Amino acid sequence: MSSFATYPSLSGRVVFVSGGGSGIGASIVEHFTGQGAKVGFVDIDEAASTALVDRISSTGKAAPLFRKCDVRDVGAYQAAIADIAGWLGPVTVLVNNAARDDRHVLEEVTPAFWDERIAVNLRHQYFAIQAVVPGMKQAGGGSIVNFSSVSYHTMTPRLSVYQAAKAAVIGMTRGLARDLGGDGIRVNAITPGWIMTQRQIDLWLTPESEAQLMEAQCLKEKVYPPDIARMALWLAADDSRLVTAQNFVVDGGRM
Repeated sequence: MSSFATYPSLSGRVVFVSGGGSGIGASIVEHFTGQGAKVGFVDIDEAASTALVDRISSTGKAAPLFRKCDVRDVGAYQAAIADIAGWLGPVTVLVNNAARDDRHVLEEVTPAFWDERIAVNLRHQYFAIQAVVPGMKQAGGGSIVNFSSVSYHTMTPRLSVYQAAKAAVIGMTRGLARDLGGDGIRVNAITPGWIMTQRQIDLWLTPESEAQLMEAQCLKEKVYPPDIARMALWLAADDSRLVTAQNFVVDGGRM
């Protein structure tokens, strides 16, 4: 039996997740379906997303609804959100997870690269919120969870455009929490530390970097996607009903 919490208020709730096909996003999708929520998600990786849907279905849980979509295309993205809401009902939990932390250096950044990185790490969050808010207002409220990153606090090298976007997520979260609070819509942020997704393990985890991480963290364990997903569950559930405009750092005490 799991020692982790069950949230009755999430049963039947309509949840939308961006970048839900792999990594943190896939864990979020799995955790919400495990709570009995009706989950829809988008991703550009059709193979990974289909495999996730099949894996969840094989456990006997209700399969999440997947739509292939590039969140950088705002029109197509908002249409995908509307399509999923048409099938599942008005979205009352939005998890703005999609992002890419590709490394770059100042001298090589062009205006086109800047715009593309902002689009994939910040802009889509705003326009997803724009798309779901009317339904949340009609439903009497909702919960929006935006994703930032610990990297702008730790000053991780070669990530300056990504860090600019992720720092802006915090300002956007607080501003929209004020604007939407009167309609019972809560807006919070999660700031993950270095999360051990397969991508991170494959590209950047070495014995040396792991030793440095353990030295920096108060808790001497690596942080994994389910650790982030469980924070998203709490922020979506009625248990956090009066929590808004906040940023929750899940990094093992690194920051």
